[in-house]
Amino acid sequence: MRAGGSLRALLVKEKQSRRRVSTPCVVLFLTCFGTAASLECPRKCVCTGTTVECTRQNLTFIPQPIPSNTTTLLISGNDIPRLSYESFPARLDSLAQLYLPENRIEQVDPGVFDNLPSLSLLDLSNNKIQIFSADAFPRNNTLQVLNLSNSLYNFSYADAFYNLLNHSVPKLSKLILANNDLIFLPDDVFSSLPELDTLDLRNNSLVSIKNVNFGNQALITLDLRNNTLKELSNETLRDFSQIPGLQLYLLGNQWACDCNIEDMVLWLQSSNIVVDKQNLTCTQPENMRTYQLVQLKHTELQCPDHGNMEVTLGTSYVFLGMVLALIGVIFLLVLYLNRKGIKRWIYNIRDACRDHMEGYHYRYEINSDPRLTNLSLNSDV
Repeated sequence: MRAGGSLRALLVKEKQSRRRVSTPCVVLFLTCFGTAASLECPRKCVCTGTTVECTRQNLTFIPQPIPSNTTTLLISGNDIPRLSYESFPARLDSLAQLYLPENRIEQVDPGVFDNLPSLSLLDLSNNKIQIFSADAFPRNNTLQVLNLSNSLYNFSYADAFYNLLNHSVPKLSKLILANNDLIFLPDDVFSSLPELDTLDLRNNSLVSIKNVNFGNQALITLDLRNNTLKELSNETLRDFSQIPGLQLYLLGNQWACDCNIEDMVLWLQSSNIVVDKQNLTCTQPENMRTYQLVQLKHTELQCPDHGNMEVTLGTSYVFLGMVLALIGVIFLLVLYLNRKGIKRWIYNIRDACRDHMEGYHYRYEINSDPRLTNLSLNSDV
């Protein structure tokens, strides 16, 4: 009996030990299997380390699942017209760089990037975005670089991006808006970006940048090359001068070398803010084409001298006074020479008015006296 009892005890201990050993193995197996599944590379994509690349695969949506350890995701050359919350349904805490160029994206919905808390770079260049929700990013996002080059399908939709800049990306340090055919910029469009240090506005059609408020002290590089600027206002020049260390690029604009550009020329000659100022040339008038702006002189602009203008105006006023005085003398002389005729004309007018008034007075007396009225009627009979 004792031998049988000891045997049973040994069997029970062996089973318990097996269970203890098998339980960690199962947990380890499930963990490894789950990790392997979460690191599986999406179909039609190439995964290298923590980088996932899906290029020119005719994708119509963001491929799933994206490995959880992905730090860089590149999806380009596809046909993905819309980005929605389902585009990134799983949380990707490590994803920092997201490249989505040339995907024909037209719409970016609210909450698209809510599951990308570490996103610092977003490239949406070369798309046809018409709708970009201001709620596409989470409130506490840390986005630093936003590339929207050649992304505005129609510049009339630019207000959507301006709302985005004013409310959704406070940590942005680099903004690329090149190649978008922008004609103007709304007032204070960049005022809500205190950390913006690089702004690329190349190859647009900007005709003016008044009231844009470039008074951002963090701004280091501002690229305005290849627009249609003809001059810079004094207010804009003052804003540029107040930004320490600013590097400004202005080559390729349509500078009109007339009196309106005189202050800008003086500013260029006394400031080193414009990096390419030695290459800035006039485009109009025709006889001044290729003239360097920094080499222009006051006399070449053919602007009237303010001192001479005051003298000219003073002389003009004196001459005008003399002419008016002469006209007055002539008028008085004419009146004097025709005084008898004028007097006779006045008397004639007086007599005519008197006769007319006497006729009215006579009729009034007849109408007011009934006897005279009856007499008048009988006499008519």
